[in-house]
Order: sequence, then C-alpha cells, then structure tokens
Amino acid sequence: MAVALVTGSGGLIGSEAVRHFAGLGLEVVGIDNDMRQEFFGAEASTAWNVQQLSADLGAAYSHHGVDIRDRDSLGKIFKRYAGDIAVVIHTAAQPSHDWAVRDPFTDFDVNAGGTLNMLQFTREHCIEAPFIHCSTNKVYGDTPNRLPLIEQETRWEIDPSHAYADGITEDMSIDQTLHSVFGASKVAADVMAQEYGRYFGMKTAIFRGGTLTGPAHSATELHGFLGYVMRANMERRLYRIFGYKGKQVRDAIHSHDVLSAFEAFFRNPRSAAVYNLGGGRHSNCSNLEAFAMAEKISGTEMVTEYVDENRIGDHQWWIGSMAAFQADYPEWKQVYDVPMILQEIYEANVGKWVPQS
Repeated sequence: MAVALVTGSGGLIGSEAVRHFAGLGLEVVGIDNDMRQEFFGAEASTAWNVQQLSADLGAAYSHHGVDIRDRDSLGKIFKRYAGDIAVVIHTAAQPSHDWAVRDPFTDFDVNAGGTLNMLQFTREHCIEAPFIHCSTNKVYGDTPNRLPLIEQETRWEIDPSHAYADGITEDMSIDQTLHSVFGASKVAADVMAQEYGRYFGMKTAIFRGGTLTGPAHSATELHGFLGYVMRANMERRLYRIFGYKGKQVRDAIHSHDVLSAFEAFFRNPRSAAVYNLGGGRHSNCSNLEAFAMAEKISGTEMVTEYVDENRIGDHQWWIGSMAAFQADYPEWKQVYDVPMILQEIYEANVGKWVPQS
C-alpha cells in the first residue's frame, strides 16, 4: 500500500491532507504531538481533529504523537514505512511572529531543525517520494511593505501600474529585509527544502502560503486570520486590530484548494519548485472587509479594539500571484473566495461558537 506521510496532521492543512490523500486510496500516516496547544493554549488544541480523523478514516489513518524534533522516534517511523512512502507532506510548524520572540530556540528547532529532519529521513528512506513543504509568504520579510500603496476607504491597494498589480511573484527578494524571528526560521526551512531538491535531486515543492484557511482551523488570536474573525464575531469576543487602520489586505486560500494544488504536484513533481500559494486576486480582503462579511453572515456586530502599532513582520498588503504554479499546472482551478470561506467556517462552527441562550 502506498503511504502518504503527513506532519502536523491535526492542523488545518495537515488534516485536509490526511483526508485528501486517503480519498485517493493511500494509507495515511500522521505525525502530530499537539504542540499548537503548547504554543497558543487549550483553545488551539488539535486533539479534537485527530480524534475525528481516526473516527472517520479508521484503519486508513495511523497516528503518531511524535515531535518532529525527535530524530530517534521520527527515524523509526520512516524506517518502518520506508519505500512504501509515496509522498511526504510537511505542514508542522510554529506559525506565530509573536510566539517566536518569546522562545527563539524552540521556534528555530521546530521550523528549521524539524524540516531538516524530515528532508534527511526522506532522502535516506524514500528519496523518490515528492516532498511538499509548507513555507510562508513571511520569507519575503518586510519587503512587501516597501511597495507603493494607495489608501482606499476599506483597504490599502497597490499602485495599478506596478509590476505586482496582479499579485506578488516569486522574484521578490527574500534578502536584506526584516523578517521577524519566525520569518527567519521559515527562511532557513524554505532554503533547505530547495537545497535538497537541487543538491540531491529530490522532488521538493516549496509552497509560500498566504492566508491558508478553512473550517478545520483551531483559530486563535496569534494565528488563523479568517477563522479567528469568524470565531470572535460568533463568540462576541474582543478582536484586536493591530495597526494599518484595519485596512491591511490578505489573500486567502481554502484548504481544499491548497490540497488540489498539492495533488497536482504529487502527480507531476519537479525539483526545488518554489510557488506562492494564496487566494490572489480571486480571493482577498482587508480586516475591515472581513468584519463586514462576518457581520452579514452571522447577523452579529464585531467587537473590536484598535492597537495603533502593527506587529513586527506583518504585511500591510499581500496579494500573491499564482501565475507560476498555474503555468506548471494549468489544470489547477481555484474554487473558493473569501465570502464562501467565511460562510463555511460559520456553518461548521455554529453549534460550537454561538452562545446558547
């Protein structure tokens, strides 16, 4: 039986990967020790998602509560499945700017060291398996904030004559810029995944994600933009807006569309492929625009507080271009946009987040 090995299998993209590749007929081996709970508290735990995967998929899913920093335990898993591993999907990470500053050692050990462990064990035990690495648009650091932006009523927008008007492409430099500690650790992982592709000829894809989202997100203030907007709205929770007048723009891509991109690479892999991965011009919004959509969906007003200082490493405007990926995989089509995403998050969580009268 062909095996899909998925790290961070209880998280948003990891759990979607588990379901997607199980649906393709692969046996799925998940690795997730619920460090998201350690990072962000009990509300961010992914244990519920792991339980749901096991209940829904039965024998098609095997879970291992292993830390990706633990080389001995990780090596045993790779050795056990070895040549049966048909694809490695590496989604596990510490994902927050703010948390990384509190503990840079753990951030770097998880993001950079954990990725190196996964790459090296793939090289040793299943070198032909495509390796899909979830990077981030934060590898570009503060460089997007140097773009010529125009203030509009509800958002910042780029000068329409700029080369990136249709979305930022992969030719943007990742050098000589402020990244945040988190961004720097993800740069190290990103470049290492490229290097294993070039140096060892492995089939590696580096997907630099914008806002990856969907109903399976354990949304919390420090990570999970659209999920947390909807959660704060439904729970009547205070949402703190960090700088940029609430007009900062993010593109957003649903986990379903992420996994269809992963499958396309799995079926026709390349070496050291680097792609921006996001909603692009098809699916994007500002904080203020997300609030308005959430209020319309739920019928409940947002409760917000403005903090007149943006987070270090936060982008004022990010709309990525999917042109490079679409050129290599023209059959890939994006399905979801922001209103569809928020509606689905609402419907999936209405029994959990709406206060019961």
